[in-house]
Amino acid sequence: MAAHTARLSSAEIGGLWATYLQESMSVCLIKYFIYHNQDEEIKSLLQQALEISEGHVFQIASIFKNEGIPIPDGFSENDIDLTAPPVFYDMFALSFVYSLSRLGMINTSFITVNVAREDVMEFFVNMNNQASHLYQTSTTLLLSKGIYDRPPMIPYPRHVEYINKKSYIKGFGEKRPLNSIELTEIFFNTERNYFSILLCMGLLQVIKDKEIHSYIKEGKSISEKQIRVFNDILMKEELLGNIPLAMEVTDATVSPFSDKLVVMLFHSLNAIDISLLGHALSLSLRTDLALHYQKFIIEIMLYAEKGFNILIERGWAQQVPHAVDRKSLQKL
Repeated sequence: MAAHTARLSSAEIGGLWATYLQESMSVCLIKYFIYHNQDEEIKSLLQQALEISEGHVFQIASIFKNEGIPIPDGFSENDIDLTAPPVFYDMFALSFVYSLSRLGMINTSFITVNVAREDVMEFFVNMNNQASHLYQTSTTLLLSKGIYDRPPMIPYPRHVEYINKKSYIKGFGEKRPLNSIELTEIFFNTERNYFSILLCMGLLQVIKDKEIHSYIKEGKSISEKQIRVFNDILMKEELLGNIPLAMEVTDATVSPFSDKLVVMLFHSLNAIDISLLGHALSLSLRTDLALHYQKFIIEIMLYAEKGFNILIERGWAQQVPHAVDRKSLQKL
């Protein structure tokens, strides 16, 4: 009896489709970093990341081809200019792999739990494992180079405690200290925004399109606001705020990236940032933290809409595969 091969579900098509675009973009960015990077350890890590992303692009294209599904218009070497001077120093490339592998694990996990067909599930499980490996390797390399900033330290608990006051959730006036989970979310949100600011700083020097330049400038301002808010909370708790260790942006003024790639990169980062802020909101019991997260989620959603409108106006937004409009088919 011949084995039955199920059709791809909407979740599988959507997950593969979005991943194809993201991974083709990653291929371009990593190729750019490899071309300019002089640090052999970082270059070796970048080469691993490139091979992984290229493999993902090939695998997804093969699945779509076998199913008779059009392959999305991904990014190519036309979207990067290797002859342009480097915008970032070597260490930024290491931070790039570290940050993208962290976000990759989170994003891929969301997709993995929604797929069921054997080949697609295997693809995303492997993808998550590869992202985990890149994260582990990049973190180890950051530690060895002395540029990994660890979350705040707290005393070890001596015994199990139960919450016995409703004021535990109070976030204004006299409030309790931050717990370890809340501290973790604040730390990594701030770390993520420092990376975004460095990215924005470099791109603001090289992007000449006024509308996109203004869009990036607004993104930088949003990241700076989040850092100010959460570092202020840490300082008031007598915990040192996060401080960036190095400036990783050169004085280059020529863009190595297409405008389309830049706006799509921000589109992808906005989407995962909303998810991560929502996750932090769900774990933060103090009302002041919850209010800050809610405000930032709304702000980034409005900001993301501006970016998406740029993609549509420029003819860069590809339509995600969608359901059939049954009502239009039923008209006489």
